[in-house]
This record gives sequence, C-alpha cells and structure tokens, in this order.
Amino acid sequence: MKLQILSTTALLGALVAGPACAGTGETGPAARKTVAVNPAYFIKESLLEDIVQEERELSDGTKALCYVIKTKSMPHEHEAGPWSPKTISDGKDKGGIWFAKGEIHQVDGPFVKHIGEFYDDPAWMLYREDGTVKITETKEAFLAAARPDVDAAYHNHVVEGKAEWFDEMVTTYVIPVTPIYSETPNRFAHGAIGLAFNGVHYDPPAPTDAILRAHTLAPLDPSGGHLNPYEGYHYHAVMGNTKEIAQADGHAPQIGYALDGFAIFAHLDEEGKPAVGLDECGGHADDVRGYHYHAGAAADNQILKAYRGVPGTYSATPLAWAKPAEGNGQRPGGRPPGGPGGPPPQGGPPQGGPLHEHSTDASQAGHSHSHDGEAAHPHDGEDPAQ
Repeated sequence: MKLQILSTTALLGALVAGPACAGTGETGPAARKTVAVNPAYFIKESLLEDIVQEERELSDGTKALCYVIKTKSMPHEHEAGPWSPKTISDGKDKGGIWFAKGEIHQVDGPFVKHIGEFYDDPAWMLYREDGTVKITETKEAFLAAARPDVDAAYHNHVVEGKAEWFDEMVTTYVIPVTPIYSETPNRFAHGAIGLAFNGVHYDPPAPTDAILRAHTLAPLDPSGGHLNPYEGYHYHAVMGNTKEIAQADGHAPQIGYALDGFAIFAHLDEEGKPAVGLDECGGHADDVRGYHYHAGAAADNQILKAYRGVPGTYSATPLAWAKPAEGNGQRPGGRPPGGPGGPPPQGGPPQGGPLHEHSTDASQAGHSHSHDGEAAHPHDGEDPAQ
C-alpha cells in the first residue's frame, strides 16, 4: 500500500506562486532557499524511538543541529522481496527486477534460463539440470557471494538474503535539521545517501558490472530494494511503492530526504513528465520547495548523483553472523578502490569540477557502520566502471 499525503507547504506555495520547477536549475535566490526537514513525514511505525534533535557532527567535521532517526530499515508499506524465482518455469510474480541495457527487466524463470543469451555469454548457468535456480540459501553462502571477490563456489548464483536475518539490525541516521547549501557538489561515500519515509535508505548506484563479472545476479524486488550483509534492506531504484507527499501544484511528490537534509522528489510529476533543468547533483530549485532533488528513472540505476549540501551520518549495528574476514580486519573483499570515499557515481565526478569528499561513517552510536571497505549489496562500493 502506498501512502500519499498532501503537503501544506506545496498547497500554500501553489496558491501564491503557481506551477513551479519549470527548469530553474540552481541559479537565482530559489537555489539557495533551504526548507527544513519535516520529521512528521516519517512513518511512526517504522521508527524504533521518537526522532530527537541534537547537536551533532556532520561528515565534514562541522557541527549542526540535527535530527537523529533510528529505524529497523525495513519497509512498512510493502513486503521485502521476492527477488529470485525458484525454478526456470516460475512467472514474474515469483521474482524481482533487474536493470540492464537502459531498461527494467522482470527476473522470472525464463529470464534466468536465457540470461546467457541476454548477455551473449555462454558461461552463464544459474540453474540446475532439474530446473531449480541456484540461490544463496544460507547466511554463509550469502556472505561468500555478496562481496567483490565472490567465492568461486557461488559463481553462477542468484545472490539473495532473507529479511529475517536482519531482525537485530538498528539503523541510525543523523540529518541536519536545515540543509546547508554548498556551491561545490559533494561526492557520496559508501552506503546510505538518503532515506524514504519508511526508514529504508537509498543507496548509490549498484555496481552491476562487478556483480555480473562473477556471473552472479542480485535482483531488486518489485519495490527497488534488496539486502546486503552489512546494511540490510536498501533501495537502488524508486518504484513508487513507498509513502509520498503529494504537491498541490502538480509537482512530483516528495519521497524522502537525502542525508544532507534536502528533500528528494519522484522522477515524474502528476502529468508523467520528468523534471527539467537538473544540475550535476540531480537537483534544482523553485520558490516553493527551494533546492531539492529528483530521483533518477528506475532503469538508470542512479537515484541521486551527488550531494548539494553537507551530509550527516549513517550507521548500522553490525550483525554477529556478518563478521569481517579473518586476518585483515576488513570485510570480505577489502577496501574498495577509489580512496576512503570510494569511486564517484558512475565512474567519474559530475561535470563542473572535482567533488568534495564526505564520509557517511557514523560513530555516534554504540556500534558504528564503517563504509570504508564496504563489501556491498552484493559488491556495493566496487568501482562500477571496472
């Protein structure tokens, strides 16, 4: 069930200003107008405790008044899954989706059966002679496959976790109450870049090339999410299945907040048209909403491109079964390429100059989730250009 609420701010703005977001880009006074985060938009049932305001350190070391939001990071409006069909005869209702060749594809039985033809690579074989699909059924198998250096035993597998494995995970987001506009875009670190109103986080692009190199597949569910051992459930695509805040002027609905506090809106407005005049971060401004982002199309594998503001922090409690590889203190696969912040989205910085680098590591909680050495969702944090 998708929840939709009419924004009072948008209603008043529509009466005063009329239709907005007609390509204002990031120039003029509206670009630097900031609208504070509204904690009332978050689904109460998704919160582990009340949202509080505290002075916290942002990812660049500066301090600001922030909202501290703790969730289970599991969806409230929809089920997590399905991801993989069990047999090559299963229909699309038994599987999830995959983005490839600029389109969204249904991961049903026939897709799994013919994936070698799809990618023109005869080395693919995701199913057994009896027609059952090879899936990571245990935590051990999931860990061995959901990493950059996939264990050879799990090549040609669908990498899939189970929601119940993450019952003990607690996710903490620290987001500035009022976003701080930055003239220079800031690159993403590994892990959460924002969150939906159900407390589930949005992630940077899934490194599909890295996933496919080992002849593995990590489908998203029909809502655009899947699991990894270190972050739990998260989204790589916006599919319209989560709570939305409708806008009275016909603008695309709001679907969440980025970690820097700027609002995220859907890709399409109520007429089915995408936003225009977006900057190198994937955002623009208008007189009603100030600066804000628009999610990329689901098939683009990129919800946001970079931060326009200074991001807060994110952490997830480590699970006992998802331990780092023995001997090096890092997660399986080690540190991903590209330095502490990892590679910029899609293999390069957005146009307009170098990005400032900010980590979303958090140490404010009893257990912090480090993004350095992210093993991935599977393979999150690996350079998608490789």
